[in-house]
Amino acid sequence: MPLNRFKSKTTKEILWIYILKLLKSRDMYAYEFRRELQEKFNFHPALVTSYVVLYKLENGGYVSTKWEQNKKYYTITKKGDKLLMDGLKHLRQLISKLE
Repeated sequence: MPLNRFKSKTTKEILWIYILKLLKSRDMYAYEFRRELQEKFNFHPALVTSYVVLYKLENGGYVSTKWEQNKKYYTITKKGDKLLMDGLKHLRQLISKLE
């Protein structure tokens, strides 16, 4: 069904934008992301998927990490903040064109 495929593409395929949005409000450790994604955005990606996206965001310099109480916390960087803003701008422009 086209709508189901569309929903999948706008959640799992762009998971990075959701993760960066969560990090705008506070630093988080990896396991928290699944719960927060479910609560705030109503979808539940596979745990491995979240880790892969976090790894890529860290390697790209969009998030940084620090260890506290034996947990690895993720923080959005200035570069990540710019990526988030650019991604949101693109989505707004897309919606505007479709309306």
